[in-house]
Amino acid sequence: MGAYPPCIDVAELENSELGQSGGITQQVHTKLISRARPVIFTRTMNPDIRRERENATFNPEILTNILDGNVEKTRRRREIESLVISDPDFQHDDLNFMSRSERYDAALKKSTLMIQKLREYGIADPEEIFFYKSAARGNFHEVFALHHGMFIPTLHKLGTPEQQKEWLPLAVNYHAVGTYAQTELGHGTHIRKLETTATYDPSTQEFVLNCPTVSSIKWWPGGLGKTSNHAIVLAQLYTQGRCHGLHAFIAPIRCMKTHQPLPGVTVGDIGPKFGFDEIDNGYLKLDNVRIPRENMLMKYAKVEPDGTYLKPPSDKLTYGTMVFIRAIIVGESARALSKSCTIAIRYSAVRHQSELQPGEPEPQILDYQAQQYKLFPLLATAYAFTFVGQYMSNTYHRITGDIDQGDFSELPELHALAAGLKAFTTWTANSGIEVCRMACGGHGYSRCSSLPDIYVTFTPTCTYEGENTVMMLQTARYLVKSFRQAREGQRLSGIVSYLNEPQRLQPRPVSSRPTVVNINDLNSLVEAYKIRAAKLVEMAAKSLQGELQRSKSQEDAWNNSSIELIRASDAHCHYVVVKLFAAKLSEVSDTAVHTVLSSLALLYTLHGVAVNSGDFLQAGLLNVPQLAQITQRIKALLEEIRPNAVALVDAFDYRDKMLNSVLGRYDGNVYENMFEWAKRSPLNRTEVHESYYKYMKPLQSKL
Repeated sequence: MGAYPPCIDVAELENSELGQSGGITQQVHTKLISRARPVIFTRTMNPDIRRERENATFNPEILTNILDGNVEKTRRRREIESLVISDPDFQHDDLNFMSRSERYDAALKKSTLMIQKLREYGIADPEEIFFYKSAARGNFHEVFALHHGMFIPTLHKLGTPEQQKEWLPLAVNYHAVGTYAQTELGHGTHIRKLETTATYDPSTQEFVLNCPTVSSIKWWPGGLGKTSNHAIVLAQLYTQGRCHGLHAFIAPIRCMKTHQPLPGVTVGDIGPKFGFDEIDNGYLKLDNVRIPRENMLMKYAKVEPDGTYLKPPSDKLTYGTMVFIRAIIVGESARALSKSCTIAIRYSAVRHQSELQPGEPEPQILDYQAQQYKLFPLLATAYAFTFVGQYMSNTYHRITGDIDQGDFSELPELHALAAGLKAFTTWTANSGIEVCRMACGGHGYSRCSSLPDIYVTFTPTCTYEGENTVMMLQTARYLVKSFRQAREGQRLSGIVSYLNEPQRLQPRPVSSRPTVVNINDLNSLVEAYKIRAAKLVEMAAKSLQGELQRSKSQEDAWNNSSIELIRASDAHCHYVVVKLFAAKLSEVSDTAVHTVLSSLALLYTLHGVAVNSGDFLQAGLLNVPQLAQITQRIKALLEEIRPNAVALVDAFDYRDKMLNSVLGRYDGNVYENMFEWAKRSPLNRTEVHESYYKYMKPLQSKL
């Protein structure tokens, strides 16, 4: 079954509202089938990529519906994307040929247009807003990203009803444009040591905000440099002579009429970065800036007019917005990796190189086993992370709903899961994007491939909203605590319930035949991942206990066990991913789609066993001969997936204007479009650059 029905005008399809999406709605599908006339290639599709789609064994449209949630969501997403793609207001010059100032200007223009048009179209559902913005942004980054993603959510999560009534209308109507100022020059992930202070003055009922040292200057918040006029400032709360730790404050930083910095506020842009060229990441220094008592967000923690402090029911509630962002980042990992796989696999289908047999035509590089081994496990990972991202979104909203009802029982698990999966998925996706770039050879290095932009945009996720190593250690703290509770007889629930089974933690001799793992059975492999995770959590807990028995402090013992602790968190997260991938298969009713997804799930799982074979051997879950069997099974899976590789990336349904990659074009016409792209370079506006006359010609005349 091909991606196109037979006897259609491919040119008309490509130029339709779904033209480069990789998917066809039933309406368009029926319309095209009804014509039943010979194919007319008025706009030629690369024959290699056309053949790939014709040879697919499943209908990518069905898989697209699964990824979106259902047929109606796919229809609505495409409808919204078409509003953007057909809108002339969103046409712009190539970002790669703009200066940084021009990029900021264009991004601010596009961000304001998005706001206006969303209201004009009446699009208010958060998911539909995401669809619209994803199509509108392209390779731009939204200037108001932290206003929408952190400033407003923090008002919702930490503001009292009175504060929400005052501030949300201002924020929603962009009179108060905000950012989230947490990270400082001297401290990032270790937020308990942030130095900015908020000292309560009961005589005026104000907080006095200060950045008392150079290292306490707020640094990195997006939108802070030039865009925002307010900031949620995380500061150490001092009242009645005592410090009560970090709390969130609403700080005006620019005049809402003139946009000039307010007295005591030093604010600006931190300069060029590895990526995000159009975003004004900024610095903020506060010198005796006074704000009303009511500007402390007091839904949970409170300071009374006389300075009396009332503590919150959980100290983790202050960090609720960060947990929200970490949950979102898991989904972003899936999107960044799926885009990269789409580009690399489509390009590999049209790129021919070298010879498999002397004298024969150059094969598609996608036919090389080494190329498949680079890309297909990453493709499987992109699908796995997509399903994990959906799970994290649902879990976050479920647990925060409970929190709003006063139930904080699952908050520690949510915090640990979001931290660990944020680290696990971003590390994997970050390295995977680079593998995709290198798999495209020299052309992957060109900005026209979009892979350099995807990489530089995504790589900071490994350090923002919590540096990944620290995130893994936070998850490990929860795992060790849970392990100890299980050993003390407490019954664990939730994702760590597997630690209730101490009898499964006993190692078996490596030489014996395992009784757990059948390498051809996904459920058996999920069980093996569970036991591996349990064993590594146990090893980390024992290492920590051993260090403590050697008369070390708790802090030294923790530091000296950090390798084991990180391994335990990694194994725990890996188990969660394979468990969720396997569970997703039970929801797929279409036989052909189920078959190809099962191959991907098995490849993801076996590839993880191969990469971490030492853990499985050490736990007695595998023996040495099985490692060779796993290699052979992986090779067989690469062959199984090969005919469907292009259809599998088509199912992600990225339109060309959203992917913005010459190498990843839906029609596969790479080379002619690379040539056209290169000719648009500003250096080509004149045949002879002015610098020739200034420097080169005088040099030639002197020599």
